[in-house]
Amino acid sequence: MRTILITGPGGSGRTTVAAATALAAARAGTRTLLLGADRDDTLGAALGVRTGPEPVTVEPGLTVRRPDAAEGFRDGLAALQDRAASALDLLGAARLDAEELTPLPGAEELALLRAVRDAALAEAHELLVVDLPPAPRALALLALPEELRRYLRRLLPPERQAARALRPVLGRLAGVPMPAESLYEAAARWDLELAAAEAVLADRHTVVRLVAEPGPAGADALRTARLGLALRGVRTDLLVANRVLPEDAPADSWLAGPLAQQRKALDEWRGAYDVRTVAHLGHDPRGADDLAALDAPGVNPDVTPVEWPVSDRLADDGVLVWHIPLPGAIRDDLDLVRRGDELVVTAGPFRRIVPLPSALRRCTVEGAALRDGTLAVRFAPDPRLWPRGR
Repeated sequence: MRTILITGPGGSGRTTVAAATALAAARAGTRTLLLGADRDDTLGAALGVRTGPEPVTVEPGLTVRRPDAAEGFRDGLAALQDRAASALDLLGAARLDAEELTPLPGAEELALLRAVRDAALAEAHELLVVDLPPAPRALALLALPEELRRYLRRLLPPERQAARALRPVLGRLAGVPMPAESLYEAAARWDLELAAAEAVLADRHTVVRLVAEPGPAGADALRTARLGLALRGVRTDLLVANRVLPEDAPADSWLAGPLAQQRKALDEWRGAYDVRTVAHLGHDPRGADDLAALDAPGVNPDVTPVEWPVSDRLADDGVLVWHIPLPGAIRDDLDLVRRGDELVVTAGPFRRIVPLPSALRRCTVEGAALRDGTLAVRFAPDPRLWPRGR
């Protein structure tokens, strides 16, 4: 199954483009599922239907669904209370009723990730189109599975879970309560769920499609989004320039200024992105006829995979070089920290902790340089880090 994740600056029309993309794919004969997370149901308004947690068939081949974060949050917390019943009773804590629970921040993102994972596992559709939140929130959502899994591994390392059978004995020896069996089971279950969501995002058939209005504000937001996606290693396929004004407008009309800004932005974007344009209809698109008139781009089969290659230059200057593509990065906003077998990379407002390739774990960092949108990190082999024989 192919997955297209659509995001862009707030107000850029990404929801409309997502709906038009899904509709065009369905009418071309592709079984398509459209997912949205906007609590105001702007997706349903664009399609002319009412969406909710249950799948709705818009027309043959196109199904739309909007996950209910509140329901998932209530069910999850109720299950947690059931598993921790003995501890709550021991503490004299009163349980929370489902009616008084409201989702905490992040519940919507988790509900959308769960829906994406479920759609991929079900394999009932050929194409999944996801209307993501605006770019800043979308980038945080895409980072969520990897970051949460890392936190779980640090808090409950898998290699230490072998001690679960000795928990009662260790508890008596240490004189303090040891983690309950249910805690390990919950951690393992969460890790599997997060791994499944992470696998969908990392799949070679998953891409992010950016949507923006051509202009100065859109350009600044795109540069930031592109950098964040590159640091995450997420593939992008197209930039959809939305609400493009007609070029045949009279030169003396009020459109002259916006048209000049639009041309400048499009010229700059075409040098950095694969750009497709969507015309301004003169009104907010509503219903299938308006969405079809937008002529949204379909599935792009030519997507370049994101690679972070290691080049062997030992014969020349005795170093290995790790190439990390970071388009739009600024030298002064970059920071690198080596921590064990991981590299902490900070680029602007984004940070990611990545494991080092096996070839670099027995090396020391010798320096780094940013050239043409690629960060080249130099590593020198260090015999002191090599495995020693008996």
